[in-house]
Amino acid sequence: MSMTLPNAVGATDGQRDDQAFFEAVWRDPESSATGYVVIDRLVRGVSSGGLRMRAGCTLDEVRGLARGMTLKESIHFEPGARYVPLGGAKGGIDFDPYSPEADGVLRRFLAAMAPLIEQRWTMGEDFGVQQSTIDEMLPGLGLTSSIQAADQVVDDPAAAQLRMKTAFASVVDGIRLDELVGGYGVAQAALAAMKRRGIAARGASAVVQGFGSMGGATARYLAEAGVRIVGIVDVEGLVHNPLGLDVEELLHTRSAKGNVDRTALRSDDRRLAADEWLDLEADVLVPAAISYCITAENQSRIRAQIIAEAANMPVTPEAEALLTARGVEVSPDFVANSATNAWWWWVFFGDVDGTPEQSFRKIADRMQTLSHEMFDLADAEQVSLREAAFALASQRLDVITAEFPIY
Repeated sequence: MSMTLPNAVGATDGQRDDQAFFEAVWRDPESSATGYVVIDRLVRGVSSGGLRMRAGCTLDEVRGLARGMTLKESIHFEPGARYVPLGGAKGGIDFDPYSPEADGVLRRFLAAMAPLIEQRWTMGEDFGVQQSTIDEMLPGLGLTSSIQAADQVVDDPAAAQLRMKTAFASVVDGIRLDELVGGYGVAQAALAAMKRRGIAARGASAVVQGFGSMGGATARYLAEAGVRIVGIVDVEGLVHNPLGLDVEELLHTRSAKGNVDRTALRSDDRRLAADEWLDLEADVLVPAAISYCITAENQSRIRAQIIAEAANMPVTPEAEALLTARGVEVSPDFVANSATNAWWWWVFFGDVDGTPEQSFRKIADRMQTLSHEMFDLADAEQVSLREAAFALASQRLDVITAEFPIY
């Protein structure tokens, strides 16, 4: 692959088994920000993965996320479906997303990476970056959409874009459909895990860390299934009620950044320090905000039986080994939080029409099916859920590699 990246340094391409296909490092000429794009692999010349912004983001982090996207794509391979999984990729910017300079940094990063977005990298929002902000910026950079690279592998790009417009114009109970699908998928994964381990949804409890699109929707659909949401964490701290928080009220009053409006809390809702979320009594824990937040040092505080990874890489490998040893099961990110990515492509390629009805039906079916396949294999082979999910994704990636161009 050959292209020019303005203000990019250290760009490399080519792929071995232990390396990404392409990496680029960008230095912002107007701030201290550093940005990264890693393409783990291309399928039919295209890759998929979101863009995050957080202070402390590293190239190694983005490499891990890109590899995770390859798994997240391949796990959803269905023979005969219009959507053929793409390669995995990821972008990251080491900068504070709450800084008043953040939008300027994002615009300059997108400008530098425009050739990739045009030709090779289909991207969207992730932690610290909102899709609406990306969409507002791209036309001024000569780009039609954040997924325009996929136009080259869809039969009718105009029809695909029309379906996407339908999907992104859809609103469910006052909240945009695209802000709900990812969390709905996490909720389905968590509910499937609960069912497999004999935990009835009604009467069960959950704690959700993060209340943006992913965490907020996860909380909504767990609550809708009868699960009490006893704790929600945002950047300002933890709100807690052992009888269950009023999730709908908090969703409709939260800020654009996913912060709970403390004035909307009820008299018996408590405000606690953010780091107390791990200590709460709950059946399910949903880390939906940041990577590496559950570590070998703090995992012993967790009382939940199930962790559903709504964020990317929230549990470190060392922590997961210790959790697994004491019977806490982790539904891995590339399964549990995969619905957002898959939904985009189901709509784009035409497996669903973009309406809420078809979207929710497809997500529920696929997330329940994948979760049960993962549990079946884990139980049969006596391995962790992650090991089972990795085996399933690897098997499907082998099929994709054999049937479609990989470059």
